[in-house]
Amino acid sequence: MSKFVKRCIGFVQKETILCIAIALALIFSMIVPPNLSYIAYVDWDTLFLLFSLMAVTKGFQKAGLFLYLGNHLIKRATTSRKMLFSLVFLPFISSMVITNDVSLLIFVPFGLTVLQMANQESLIVPLVVMQTVAANLGSMLTPMGNPQNLYLYTKFNLHFGQLCQLMLPYVLLSALCLTLLILFRRSTSVPMSFSPAKPPDPKCFLCSSVGFSLCLLGIFQTIPPILIALCIFIFLFFTDKSVLADLDYSLLGTFFALFIFIGNLGCIGDFQIFLASLLTNHVAPVAMLTSQVISNVPTALLLSGFTSQWQALMIGCNLGGLGSLIASMASLISYKVVAKEYPDQRKKYLLCFTVCNLCLGGLLLLACFLMNHLHLL
Repeated sequence: MSKFVKRCIGFVQKETILCIAIALALIFSMIVPPNLSYIAYVDWDTLFLLFSLMAVTKGFQKAGLFLYLGNHLIKRATTSRKMLFSLVFLPFISSMVITNDVSLLIFVPFGLTVLQMANQESLIVPLVVMQTVAANLGSMLTPMGNPQNLYLYTKFNLHFGQLCQLMLPYVLLSALCLTLLILFRRSTSVPMSFSPAKPPDPKCFLCSSVGFSLCLLGIFQTIPPILIALCIFIFLFFTDKSVLADLDYSLLGTFFALFIFIGNLGCIGDFQIFLASLLTNHVAPVAMLTSQVISNVPTALLLSGFTSQWQALMIGCNLGGLGSLIASMASLISYKVVAKEYPDQRKKYLLCFTVCNLCLGGLLLLACFLMNHLHLL
């Protein structure tokens, strides 16, 4: 076998999700020939913000922030169970304010750092799975928690209280499920022998903090994300090219390819007609199932043109983030981190992730049906 073939096989094994995304984009490009509308398929703001946040997160890592905070967390978390509670509910709560993908970009690397320091690397897969689920579920509560909430909130001219009232029962049930998952795990003592970490490098920390503040302004649509990405790129190009070189560009490529695939899928008339026929009285389950194939954000964009039942659509798109790896694009972030840092754990992670998501998704969908039934009574 030639070296080129071996390299290709190795690349496919390492970047499986990217290769699948590219394959889907190419296949559907044969159905919908490339044209200028392809440019509109891509959510450029998401890509620019993702690039900026990855760079900022890498900057915080280089400054030693995560290592420093990890030391302080270990001092207070004397057992693995206490540690899991902290590391899982940090993204659950923060995702309500800074979105699910931002929470995962910050707290998955942080969580891995803490586990390494505490000699608890056996918890890597369950921790990252629960962190991912927590970020996707906690983000359901607010408009800024995730992109589909923000889109539907704006399209249907909702009030903040309407959205919170609708999603609060599911968020509370999700918190209970996460708590039980942690409690059911055997608790062990955390070794307290560790080397105290130095405080974060002031200059690097300050620059990363400024970058993070710019990202937040982009999330809240105060500054165009393209300007933020450009500023961060230029700054790093002239001050620290190593951060730019170490970013996960395959994740950006995965998002780009999926946007092309989803855009082409939405242009197929028969597919749209088929969805419209299914939506009658089945908005939530159809939204959940569609999300498994094209992700919940595009599902919200696609189905909102065929129904006025915003409550069912909101619930279906949010719960639809549970399931397959691409059901919520934020989930790709966690997978990529695990695949890069612990490639031997990829299969175990995918299995654990899928089982956990399907079980929680089924439970929350059942809760949806029961609440609708009680409301009708």
